[in-house]
Amino acid sequence: MVRLADLSAAERDHIMGKELPVYETAPWAEGPPLAERRVALVTTAGLHRTGDDAFSFVDLSYRVIPGDADLGELTMTHSSVHFDRTGFREDVNVVFPLERLRELAADGAIGAVADHHYSLMGAGWPPEMIEPTCAELARLLKADGVDGVCLVPV
Repeated sequence: MVRLADLSAAERDHIMGKELPVYETAPWAEGPPLAERRVALVTTAGLHRTGDDAFSFVDLSYRVIPGDADLGELTMTHSSVHFDRTGFREDVNVVFPLERLRELAADGAIGAVADHHYSLMGAGWPPEMIEPTCAELARLLKADGVDGVCLVPV
């Protein structure tokens, strides 16, 4: 991971100047207990299966990753020059914890793992530009019966 101290002053100022929303600790939406929820992953790591199209530099699209995907078939085409891929190379669960989600389902901590999960390339775009994509993902998640999402920002 790149440390702020290692960045140029311009890059550091750009990052530190971003406005971040403040969220309450209450859930965004009511729902069943976690042990009954169908849970999906949404990551901004720029992951996709090796046969899928790579992400472009400022890409507002997404890739679908099946719930039964072989995690060894995932690759990363995240465009950020400062993104450290070391953790991903050692353990994909760092950026896409599907194995941990499967374990939680097997232990009964969550109700089920969703059939589909989603990856975006989260670099550079302001939130309003990605909003249509997120609305589409929300529709897809709802159609899959998902009532819990783990957001994995990278």
